[in-house]
Amino acid sequence: MTSWQIVRLVAGLFTLVSLALGVPGSPLFVNQWWLAFTAFVDAKLLQSALTKWCLLESTVRKFGARAGA
Repeated sequence: MTSWQIVRLVAGLFTLVSLALGVPGSPLFVNQWWLAFTAFVDAKLLQSALTKWCLLESTVRKFGARAGA
């Protein structure tokens, strides 16, 4: 997997898990404050789209993931 694929995979998993933990109708509901984590992940996606820099992508590249095209 390339670094951008890993970033999108992690962001998608974080969003789904935090929604499952934060939506009151979910069987995994813990607290509505988990929705703040969803907002944080989405804000970081917006920031990376606008600045063309992502901390997670830089980190996974340092761990050996190849850069995407």
